Amino acid sequence: MPRPEVAMRSRDELFTVLSNRRRRRVLYYLLQHDVKQVDLRTLVDVLSEWEYGESVDDLSWKQRKRVYTALHQSHLPKLAEAGAIEYERSRGQVTPTEEIGEYRIYLEYVPADDIPWYRYYLGLTAIAATLTGLVWLSVFPFSNLSGLALSTILVSVFAVSAIVHAHHSRWNQIEMSELFR
Repeated sequence: MPRPEVAMRSRDELFTVLSNRRRRRVLYYLLQHDVKQVDLRTLVDVLSEWEYGESVDDLSWKQRKRVYTALHQSHLPKLAEAGAIEYERSRGQVTPTEEIGEYRIYLEYVPADDIPWYRYYLGLTAIAATLTGLVWLSVFPFSNLSGLALSTILVSVFAVSAIVHAHHSRWNQIEMSELFR
């Protein structure tokens, strides 16, 4: 069950948390790897590699220290305060909370004028049910429509809708490079 202080956060507060690239990367790593707990050292290694584009073995101590300091002192406490993680500073352990899933949608691009697909499919279902009722009651001009023809029409309409929906969703996905800008 979400904690009340997290559930009451505004979108602006969530976006403030996500306004930093390192915090987005931490969330991305935790969401993609579905870990129960990760140590700070692992996060430092992963983020250092992403940030500098080199293997952790090729990075200098200074480069890794820069990432460590920022995570330890700023970014992980901010994510913990937002409720996305629990951070045990003394042990260097990061544990995702149930609320981390709330951030997933904000890591994806959702346009303001997006089609409300659930309403579209509810409407499509209502039209299909009405059409089925008209055929069943033999109301003209639907009285000559066979069950097979009706089924073909309905399946085709839902299939085309699903294809359009899948294309629309894929079009609006953020690429990994966009996430890390």
